[in-house]
Amino acid sequence: MIYFTINDANQILPDVIKKFEMALAKKNEVTKLEQQLQMVINTTNKFEEYVPLKQQLNSAVTQFYEASENLEKTGVVIKSIEQGLLDFPSKRFDEDVWLCWKYGETEIKFWHDKEEGFMGRKPIDVNDESLV
Repeated sequence: MIYFTINDANQILPDVIKKFEMALAKKNEVTKLEQQLQMVINTTNKFEEYVPLKQQLNSAVTQFYEASENLEKTGVVIKSIEQGLLDFPSKRFDEDVWLCWKYGETEIKFWHDKEEGFMGRKPIDVNDESLV
């Protein structure tokens, strides 16, 4: 289990963003193939169209899970690929907290308690000595 300081989290953020974008791209590919497959089912429902598309979908799902696993190997926790939310485990005094990142942010600027989600985000003070 890795606990991140703000500096640690910001240092690996560029790599985390790259890995997040890969997972997001794979998720979007899965969604697109699911829609195409549904269209084939609703219209022609021919094996010649269905089977290769289903195989592509299986492969895309596997790639999405691999990309997600690769992202979480950095120590972050995916809260939502769709909303672009990742959390970095941290400590505030002796309490477990999350350093919170949303897609589009260029640095870690927020944290929240373990039980709170995105809506409970609090800004990190410039000199927040309380965080690990």
